[in-house]
Amino acid sequence: MAKTEVLSSDPTLRARVRAAELKKELQRLVKTIVDDEDCSVQTINQAKHALCALRELKFNTRSSATTMTSSLKLHEPLPCPQKFICPLSKKLMRDPVVLSSGQTYERPFIEKWLKAGNRTCPQTQQVLSHTVLTPNHLVSEMISQWCKSQGIELPDPVQNRIQEGVTEAERHHFFSLLDKLSAAALPQQKEAVKELRLLTKNMPSFRSLFGESVDTIPQLLTPLSGTKSRSGVLHTDLQEDVITTLLNLSIHDSNKKLVAETPKVIPLLMEALRFGTIETKSNAAAAIFTLSALDSNKTLIGKSCALKPLIDLLDEGHPLAMKDVTSAIFNLCIIHENKARAVRDGAVSVILKKIMDGVLVNELLAILAMLSTHQRAVEEMGELGAVPCLIRIVRESTCERNKENCIAILHTVCLNDRTKLKALREEENIHGTISKLALDGTSRAKRKASGILDRLRKGVNITHTA
Repeated sequence: MAKTEVLSSDPTLRARVRAAELKKELQRLVKTIVDDEDCSVQTINQAKHALCALRELKFNTRSSATTMTSSLKLHEPLPCPQKFICPLSKKLMRDPVVLSSGQTYERPFIEKWLKAGNRTCPQTQQVLSHTVLTPNHLVSEMISQWCKSQGIELPDPVQNRIQEGVTEAERHHFFSLLDKLSAAALPQQKEAVKELRLLTKNMPSFRSLFGESVDTIPQLLTPLSGTKSRSGVLHTDLQEDVITTLLNLSIHDSNKKLVAETPKVIPLLMEALRFGTIETKSNAAAAIFTLSALDSNKTLIGKSCALKPLIDLLDEGHPLAMKDVTSAIFNLCIIHENKARAVRDGAVSVILKKIMDGVLVNELLAILAMLSTHQRAVEEMGELGAVPCLIRIVRESTCERNKENCIAILHTVCLNDRTKLKALREEENIHGTISKLALDGTSRAKRKASGILDRLRKGVNITHTA
């Protein structure tokens, strides 16, 4: 009883006891957060509340003398606590993450460590059980509170994540390579471009550096346009390295708009599709595919007449380039105006020929189904004998998506030209293919198959009146 009375009558002692309780609770919660990869948001929030309560307690129990002393020191920021410093960058962390070893690092620097092939913890040298990085919300909140108390504005970690992964030495090396592209002789230019190709392949931080200025990508293109204009000879190795570097840059989401809108990029990619080595053609198609992730780029690329060389490359049929070409055409044809361009440039006949030859049937059927919303494409499919081919795929394929795309195209073709119902009626009479799909297909396939069956039932003499 006496002990309770002393505690209740001594606010300083009560605060110390409460602080000890909060610290113990914090220790337990932090251990749970660090050790348990699937810790709940509730646990993190509890740790946050405990931390805030401890901070408030400390502030409220300062003596007047301590407060006066502290006020004199407010103009001098306190040294940053060591636990807030990243062991790799030696700077205040903005986006702290926990490694499987339990150590906390700044995200871009530990990502860089892992991408270099390291599978140990930089501090403990412990072999990592996995490389999943878990946000350290508790440390992040502690850093935020400390910065507020010191009047320090902490930048948004997302905006600074990429730049933080770039060292000054890397930045200097990057700009020295760009300088070589503008000023050096051709052999040195080739060496510089080849190194940029490798750096942008292996290190995302170098991709981000290209996005810092509108002048960097034109500098990259300088030796390619310069050498050809001077000698009239296309240096295929130089072209391949420049185009592949553009591909590496376009992978970075923040670069997609900048790369596509740089005036010479799309024309150079089109030139590579026509005249490059097969590796260059494949990488140019892949670059168009990644750039076309943005709808604004889809429009820009379509208006630049890039679909024609892509379709020609598809017709050429080299196995190395086919996947990238079909992906690029598919992406571009998502917007309606590019469907018209693709049809005008001969996409339907090329795609049908490849499907009939059994080449990339899944991918090309998806493109053909997309083009079937265009009237001229539907007419061409009927004229080019698509119906028997599509019926056979519906009957023989084990791929539900292929069946769905085929029956959707057939439905559209038959709505456009009723004479094509004859082939479907024969297929249904012999194999019951449409009925089976109406029962067992995907929901979309069932709808389209049922629609065809309805037309078959209603039009017994349809071929005589068409």
